[in-house]
Amino acid sequence: MSFFLKSKKLDIKTGAEPIAMLHEEEAYHFGIRAGDKIQISWRGKKAIVEANTSIKKINRGNLGLYSNFWDKYSTLNDGEIVEIDFIGRAESVNAIKKKIFGKALNEKDCNSIMKDIVENRLSNTQIAYFVAASYMNPSNNEELYYLTKAMVLNGGKMEFKGIVADKHSFGGIAGNEAAMIVVPIVASLGIKIPKTSSRAITSVSGTADTMEVLCPVSHGVKKIKQIIEKTNACLVWGGGLDLASADDRIIKINYPMSLESYDKAIVSIMAKKIASGATHIVIDLPIGETTKIPELSDAKIIKQKFEYLAKRFKVKIDVVIVPVRDPIGKGIGPALEARDVLRVLQQKENRPGDLESEGIKMAGRVLELCKKAKNGQGQGLAWKQLQSGEAWKKMQEIIKAQGGKAEIDSEDITIGAIKNYINASKDGKIILVNQKAINDICRTLGAPNDKFAGIYLNKEFGNKVKKGERLFTLYAQNKERMDLALNAIKKGLEVFKVQ
Repeated sequence: MSFFLKSKKLDIKTGAEPIAMLHEEEAYHFGIRAGDKIQISWRGKKAIVEANTSIKKINRGNLGLYSNFWDKYSTLNDGEIVEIDFIGRAESVNAIKKKIFGKALNEKDCNSIMKDIVENRLSNTQIAYFVAASYMNPSNNEELYYLTKAMVLNGGKMEFKGIVADKHSFGGIAGNEAAMIVVPIVASLGIKIPKTSSRAITSVSGTADTMEVLCPVSHGVKKIKQIIEKTNACLVWGGGLDLASADDRIIKINYPMSLESYDKAIVSIMAKKIASGATHIVIDLPIGETTKIPELSDAKIIKQKFEYLAKRFKVKIDVVIVPVRDPIGKGIGPALEARDVLRVLQQKENRPGDLESEGIKMAGRVLELCKKAKNGQGQGLAWKQLQSGEAWKKMQEIIKAQGGKAEIDSEDITIGAIKNYINASKDGKIILVNQKAINDICRTLGAPNDKFAGIYLNKEFGNKVKKGERLFTLYAQNKERMDLALNAIKKGLEVFKVQ
């Protein structure tokens, strides 16, 4: 049953999801409850929104539309009559209930959830229930495949001819921008490697955040294809590409909850790789006491799940379990990490050896998986491209193609305006590096939103230190942020455990 109301512009901001407000008694009359989906139609245009209700904020006969609706639908005029249809409660709600009660989802269930997320039929609250249920009730292999497939089908897809490589880290390691070493090495040897990355989710800086220090990373599919055609590669933000777009909305729900299950991460990674056209994928799984994956047994299960999905999607995969005790690189935070990357690519004397080593190792795995190098010879070929300057030359091409300045030098990168040295309080040896504490302090300093904030590590795991010797350096853009970080450290947020 349709009914008609007059649109009214409300000066209320909300999240990404369009919301419409009805008078509570009028909504009840039409059988609509808060959280239901309704369709608004006007002059041949349609929009699906979530219903909200109020007694005081909207009058009868009016349909209040939040400001983000007007940003998205500029063709509707304030005060225009609109037709309203009740869409109902999404079918996927029943599938989410199944997941909450620990039952496995079938292909139809998974497709309904991803389709309704993309079509805005599920509220943020309903998606949050799905995220929480997935965290509490791990998926079997079949369910993982159906979820990944549904995420790919309900979004855009890039397609290329021939071999298309990708390298991805499961995450949880501060400073690990090995992908920004791998991409130019692999691309310099003629292999396509379109790297679409997220912004920071659980880390201080996502690859997209770090690359954005050097050049723009937000581009449309057409522009990205042009960049790849010109350079064989890209290093871009994947959030605006409609690739596995259901995942982008799930990430927005995940972020404030800091709740990401292993299964959710597996689906997210594989869906993005399949949607970006990858045929050969290398994934590293860092494990360690303060990482996302603290136990080797969990890493082995995750590895098996990735391999199962790769087989179902008929792509080649190499999953590498990497034991770690330290961040990779010295700088933590977008600008500091970008400086580390350029120091490696430009082969500066002060380059971080662990980042260089990790980049060469992972590039070697990609080259061997793509049969560009024989088994055991990939790292040698990767090192040759790095040492000869070919990898840096290729990175310059990528930076320029994405709208940045190719002539940039590592030491030209600006870092925080205010710095503070943290010194050892006693003699001893560093027996633990706390990745979580590093992330927490960097966020307190302002990263990743403030690209120039972060930590530079002057010492690493296993180093012997003397009282008063510098352990790490804090960078911030203002005194307020610096004071907050110093207060956190004073109250016991420990980066290095010295014993």
